[in-house]
Amino acid sequence: MTEQTTRLVLPSHIEAVADAAAAVANFVQSCAVGEEAAFGIDMAVREAITNAIVHGNKEDETKSLEVTFSCQKRALEIEVKDQGKGFDPASVPDPTDPANILKTSGRGIFLMRSFMDEVQWSMRPEGGTAVRMVKRF
Repeated sequence: MTEQTTRLVLPSHIEAVADAAAAVANFVQSCAVGEEAAFGIDMAVREAITNAIVHGNKEDETKSLEVTFSCQKRALEIEVKDQGKGFDPASVPDPTDPANILKTSGRGIFLMRSFMDEVQWSMRPEGGTAVRMVKRF
């Protein structure tokens, strides 16, 4: 397997989630990732993109998000960057808490952490948030 990187710039509308999911599916296949891992990666990417569009960029179509997929020897790295105001991941309520079990949203971060081996958020110097996710195989 050769190292490869793909970068997408997507608009801040919810239809971009499907575009990003299709792109990551093709990319994951070229990285020879197993089917089970590919499913989890797809879910994590969908959640990260949705969060960037809805919570980060507030569906403001004047803003965009950047998605980078990078395949190295034994890992896939994905980074999603938005142009929003940022947030503190620790302030997001735990979806497994009994008080939150029946809520219809709030599971994205939990799912990303469940399916990926590493998930880290950082504030971008130019504004916005970047989430970096790694899946080892």
